Amino acid sequence: MPHQKNNPTPDTTKTIVNVAVAVIHYKNQYLLGFRDAAQHQGNRYEFVGGKIETGESATQALIREVAEEAGIAIGDSVIVKLGRLHHDYGDKKVSLQVYKVELTIQQYEQHKHRQYGLEGQALTWVDKAGLLAGEYHLPAANKTILAWLQLPESIAITYPVSHFNDCPDPATAWLQYHQEKLPMAAWVYIRLKQSGSAHMAKQLMAARPDIQVILSHRDHRESLTKHIEPVAYDIDTEHQVRAMHLTHTELLKWADNILGGLGFEASSDTENVLDGYSSSGYLSSNQPLIVSCHDIASITAANKLADARLQQQLPPVIGAFLSPVLATQTHPDTTPLGWETWSTLAQLADMPVIGLGGVTPLMLDQALENGGVSVAGIREFVR
Repeated sequence: MPHQKNNPTPDTTKTIVNVAVAVIHYKNQYLLGFRDAAQHQGNRYEFVGGKIETGESATQALIREVAEEAGIAIGDSVIVKLGRLHHDYGDKKVSLQVYKVELTIQQYEQHKHRQYGLEGQALTWVDKAGLLAGEYHLPAANKTILAWLQLPESIAITYPVSHFNDCPDPATAWLQYHQEKLPMAAWVYIRLKQSGSAHMAKQLMAARPDIQVILSHRDHRESLTKHIEPVAYDIDTEHQVRAMHLTHTELLKWADNILGGLGFEASSDTENVLDGYSSSGYLSSNQPLIVSCHDIASITAANKLADARLQQQLPPVIGAFLSPVLATQTHPDTTPLGWETWSTLAQLADMPVIGLGGVTPLMLDQALENGGVSVAGIREFVR
C-alpha cells in the first residue's frame, strides 16, 4: 500500500513488508550482509533475506533470496523455523519470518571467502560470540533474533525437591545431587515445585557458577514478595540467569486476565492487549521469558505475549517448551502429542520451540526436522 502522509490512521498509512530471513551458519560462523547507506536501515549489518513475493511460501522465498543474494543453494539444507517478528520502523512495518539454515562443510568451504553477493552486497562471516555480544550493528528488529540464537541445543531440568523426600534432608540431597550431576556449562531450568524454596536456586548457582539458569517466575516473585534475598538479581549470580519461565497455567491466566479469555485470537488491537498489562507482573521482569505450551490456545497466548513484550521494548519471549512430545514416566495418563502433531503446533509459534516430554538429547535431529530448535528433559539430561 502506498504511503499517504495525510491519512491520520497510522496502521493504514505504512507499507507492511513480508520478509523471509535466513540466519545462515556453519557451526559458530554466521553469514552477514551489509546494507548500503542509501538503503532503508542503511550502514547496518543484516542477515540474508528478502521480500516474500505473491504466491510464495516463506521457505520458497528464503531459498530464492539466498540463491539470488549470496549464490548459495540451500534447498537441501536443514532449514529450521526460529520465529516471526512484527516491527514498526516508523516509515514502514516489517513482518519477518526467520529461519536458521545450517550449511554443510562443503558449502561453507565453497563460500567462506566470498566478499560480495551476486547483487553487489558486501558479505562477511562472523563469529557467534561477537555477533551475540553486539559487535555488529544490526537493524532494531534483529535484536530479538540474537536473543533466540542464545538458546542451546539441549536444556537440563532439575528434579523437583519432592523427588528427594525419602532422604533425611531433601533440600540438601537435592542440592548435592544436582551439584554433582548437571553437565558442565549447561543451560538448566531450576524447577523446585515447592513453596518457600526459592533460595535453593541461588545455592545451586553459587555451587555451580558454570551453569546458565532459567528460573521459575513463581519462585522469583516469591523471593521478592517475601523479602528474602532476590535470586535473579543477586550480584554474584545475576550473570547466570538467562530467562524466567511461565508455566502453561500462568500463561493462560495472563491470557484470561489481560485478553479476556481464549476468545482473543480474533483481535488485532495491540493497545487493548496492553491495557492494564503492567499490573499483571509479567512485564516487571527485565529478563527474557520462556513459556510452556501444550496446545493451540497456549501457543496463541504465547504469541500475544511475545508481541506485547516487543511493543513494550522488553526482553523477548525466547522460547516455548512444547510438550509432551512422547509418553513420559511422570505423566503416564497424559496423551502425548506425537511428532506429527508436535510439528504442526511448532509451526504456529512465533518463537523458537523446545521439545519436552519423553525426549532425549539424541532426538535433537528429530526435533530440528519437525520445526524445533532444542530438546529438554530431566532423566536423560541430568546424569
